[in-house]
Amino acid sequence: MDIGFVILLVGFAIVAIAGHEIAKVFQKIKFPLITGLIITGIIAGSSVLEFIPSESLPRLNFLNDIALAIIAFSAGAELYLNELRSRINSIKWMTVAQLVITLLLSSCVIYYATSYIAFMAEMPANVKVIISVLFGIIFVARSPSSAIAVINELRANGPFTKTAMGVTVVIDVLVIILFAICFAIAKAIIKGEALGFSFLFFLIIELVLSFGLGILLGKILQIPLSFKINKHLKAVFITLLGYAVYLFAAFVKGNTESIFQHEIILEPLLICIIGSFYITNYSKNRIEFVELLEEISPIIYIVFFILTGASVSLQTLVQVFGIAIALFALRLLTIVLGGVLGVGLAKDNKKYTFISWMPYITQAGVALGLTTLIATEFPGWGYEFQTIIIAIIVINQLVGPPLFKMAINFVGESHLKHKTPDFDGIKDAVIFGLESQSIALAMSLKQHGWNPKVVSVSENVVENNNEFKVVSIGDISLNSFKNLHLENADAIVCLMSDKENLEISELVYEHIGTKNIIVRYNGSRFFLKKFNALGVRVMDPSSAMINLLDHFVRSPNVTSILLGLDTSQDSIDVEIRNKDIHGMTLRDLRFPTDVIVLSVLRKGQVIISHGYTRLRLGDIVTLVGTKESVENVRFKLES
Repeated sequence: MDIGFVILLVGFAIVAIAGHEIAKVFQKIKFPLITGLIITGIIAGSSVLEFIPSESLPRLNFLNDIALAIIAFSAGAELYLNELRSRINSIKWMTVAQLVITLLLSSCVIYYATSYIAFMAEMPANVKVIISVLFGIIFVARSPSSAIAVINELRANGPFTKTAMGVTVVIDVLVIILFAICFAIAKAIIKGEALGFSFLFFLIIELVLSFGLGILLGKILQIPLSFKINKHLKAVFITLLGYAVYLFAAFVKGNTESIFQHEIILEPLLICIIGSFYITNYSKNRIEFVELLEEISPIIYIVFFILTGASVSLQTLVQVFGIAIALFALRLLTIVLGGVLGVGLAKDNKKYTFISWMPYITQAGVALGLTTLIATEFPGWGYEFQTIIIAIIVINQLVGPPLFKMAINFVGESHLKHKTPDFDGIKDAVIFGLESQSIALAMSLKQHGWNPKVVSVSENVVENNNEFKVVSIGDISLNSFKNLHLENADAIVCLMSDKENLEISELVYEHIGTKNIIVRYNGSRFFLKKFNALGVRVMDPSSAMINLLDHFVRSPNVTSILLGLDTSQDSIDVEIRNKDIHGMTLRDLRFPTDVIVLSVLRKGQVIISHGYTRLRLGDIVTLVGTKESVENVRFKLES
């Protein structure tokens, strides 16, 4: 193996790791991760530090191919028809409006403004037309990954969100098809080839072959997914299959001209997106495939965006930034017009009219991938074309996500967690589900100084208990929760069906904000994922007994204390609310000698404590000791 190539790969890996950490800094100042990665690439490239010299970029092109394959897989996987059927009419008309207006209007304006774009000014008219259309097609491209990031961040769901996601993915599929056609025509015009019947025939053959190979790829992708092997090994197979598509396309291109007197140019992006669409909609492996892509994608994005940044000349970027701002404004105008027209054609809710364009500003993987193909095929003007597009994408990534968030909040489809209520000095617990376990839990909590309340979801009136309150409500809804005063609850326990437990958990998460929600899990994997997404504490009865026996075998003394079997000892979690404690070390607090601090939980991370551990407001401290001493320490930390 070429030692120079190995050194190049190792050097790039170091830059990529550093770039990922640097990009996190950009996130902290509210910049998108992609922007941080591109800027890191520019700095590491030949324009500044020369960690990735321009002459070494061709040797790293295989990384671009791998990244583009995974990006195409991710785009195709988002086109899940079952989730889009309810909004198919809106998606159809919004897609048509955005595609037609953005493509036609932006292409026309750019053609008549070519005298202001340096690299196009002296070109022949027919070349100006095709480059203007290429600009227009890339302007149409969206960013499914950015849209998904915003939707996940806001836990958004509803008709507006579904339409935005559907349009974003469908448009990217159409963009790849249109680009394949336009790119083939561009190569023919620029190389001086005739656009006759044979050209059209081969173009149709290439597209049909790409679609057919995409379906074949979808079938092949099912093979590694059907075996019970390590998921990381499956991820490697998927990555290699994606790269194999690019290798096969290059092989076909290099060996067909001698046979047909014409290069057969397959479209790897189209093949990958069709393959992903097939496995997502017509196989039983959709969920596993999507999960594997979610694991692969972060690494792929780091590699792709840093390489993209490294290929950009900083000097050229500065020179074209003015025209990039003007073209960004042009694209924004076409998207606004397309949004207004799309709402009108689909006869959607009128409140969407002036916000319908906000989800479609962002661009990322597909747009950059197509631009990379242009830069590779036409190394003269192609790099200036790429630099302008990258500048526009950076602006889009800065402006787009905040606008999409504004739109989701405006239509009320955001489902963020409610602010956690302040502690009122009384430990309240609300237990949903009237049964023997809920009664036993309420009795135990009462003995430990809590104020428990059991809620029965039933129309029947239930008898109250002398030890604790029992309340009956008609259904699971915010209206029914009004008289329960859940805002005072320090813990909510759900002992009902998985579906009912999820309904309660989501209402509490979005409208009340109780920090500690515990559910008894009844076995559905679908609901388990939903619970984990909400940060709910899940107790699985099927494994709880085994885990308990395991701890009894390995650590009987601690387990006895935690279960309350040793009546002289107790264990509790205490939240630091005393401002005087903030910043103090454990060794300075002078706890009773019979109290041990097992751990400190801070922002979801467990800290194994020692004498020099400094406490912070909001830390959750786990204490073990005699009941009297533990209670005294609790009062000191909470008061």
